[in-house]
Amino acid sequence: MMTRREALKKAAIATVACAATTVLTPTTKAESPRMTFATTKGGPFWQSPLAYAYDALEPHIDAETMQIHHDVHHAGYVANLNKTLTDPKVLSWPIERILRNLNAVSEDVRAAVRNYGGGHYNHTIFWKMMKKNGGGEPQSSLARAIEQKYTSFGAFKDVFTKAATEQFGSGWTWLTSDGKDIRIETSANQDSPVSEGRLPLIGIDMWEHAYYLKYQNKRVDYVNAWFNVVDWGYASERYVDAERLV
Repeated sequence: MMTRREALKKAAIATVACAATTVLTPTTKAESPRMTFATTKGGPFWQSPLAYAYDALEPHIDAETMQIHHDVHHAGYVANLNKTLTDPKVLSWPIERILRNLNAVSEDVRAAVRNYGGGHYNHTIFWKMMKKNGGGEPQSSLARAIEQKYTSFGAFKDVFTKAATEQFGSGWTWLTSDGKDIRIETSANQDSPVSEGRLPLIGIDMWEHAYYLKYQNKRVDYVNAWFNVVDWGYASERYVDAERLV
């Protein structure tokens, strides 16, 4: 009988087979990022290589998960977005602007653009929200905002972890800002807070492909481990930029 781990790998391979239109040499080593079909500028939207090696976040997030997550799942969203969106006007916009203005997208492809575009945007910032030797606590203005809203960083982590682990089905858990206030929120599937006018500061992917190979159904362990790789410097920069960007 096929295990859940084997099923996830098989599904990942199937995703590549369905989404790929131009396939380069596949990655064979997990130690360093390699170009995949979606990292080339073969369409209006493209995926950048990771800024760090697949194993950089070990032992908290394993290299195999990072490789499949980036090279298969994120790449699949990019490939399908390129297939779906054809309106020249909308294609000239950055993905964040598209997600902020989904009503400008033709109704017959709006749901697909919301899913594939959200998947591309969410993952693009997700990789940047993590780093090797991350974790710790935020500093300066973001730290003060968290303490003001949640009384302490520890209390914030408890609320965030509860929201993430109790999320039903697939989706994301975020700390967001509207330029005036911060809040913890969840989004289903690949919906993004930017579509509601809120800027994600940090966010954790709660789809099973993000954690199941290492943590199986132990969501709490995954979230606790993920806090050890959060790039609070990046989050703090986004917090400062929120008033201008939102």
